[in-house]
Amino acid sequence: MRSKVPDITAYFWIIKLLTTGMGEAASDFLAHRLGPLPAVALSGLGLALALTAQLRARQYQAWLYWSAVVMVSVFGTLAADAAHVGFGLPYGVSSLGFSLVLAVIFAVWQRREGTLSIHSIVTRRREVFYWLTVLTTFALGTAAGDLTAKTLNLGWWASGLLFAALMAAPALRLGLPGRRRLPPVLGFWWAYILTRPVGASFADWLAVTPGQGGLGFGAGHVALGLSVLIAVLVGFLALTRRDVAK
Repeated sequence: MRSKVPDITAYFWIIKLLTTGMGEAASDFLAHRLGPLPAVALSGLGLALALTAQLRARQYQAWLYWSAVVMVSVFGTLAADAAHVGFGLPYGVSSLGFSLVLAVIFAVWQRREGTLSIHSIVTRRREVFYWLTVLTTFALGTAAGDLTAKTLNLGWWASGLLFAALMAAPALRLGLPGRRRLPPVLGFWWAYILTRPVGASFADWLAVTPGQGGLGFGAGHVALGLSVLIAVLVGFLALTRRDVAK
């Protein structure tokens, strides 16, 4: 089958960051309005529908792909929050747990398929590995962002800057032995994992009250604003197909 993931362009990274922030704000809004369990159930249903449509598609379609990413973002955030609130797991423990799950997925994916490159997502099994990885990175990023902002008391703004610096480090060739760049596949997944805490931290900074170190716009307004930006960019890509490899 044809590859059903977009080409990696600047549009990809911009929309990915927006979805991470939107998922964080939307999950907070839903959890407060509906309660944690109904919010998890509702987002889980939305995720199931979005992923089913994505898996059944014959080729990449911008609306289907990014709808699935958005629902992964919302559900992954709620799942990570549920681990902390519902089961009392410290953010450090949940961050470690999701890291181990991600490592296992990568190990099995590499062993079964021989590559972790997203340019090789041309079979159903590789597509399933891909979406399992995406879901786990969102949950991990949520827990890691809360760990630095709350447990380590860095606050949302400082946490966002910290993860942004970590995300950019390989591209800037900082802190690498011999100043060599990371291999492309490793570099992609490094950046992909870190986009989650970057976007989520800045979204929380926009949403929470000044007393909590934020700007106080509210989770609902932040989620709505980011949703509009995502819809505009995805609509543009659906029309122009600039994210489809030639």
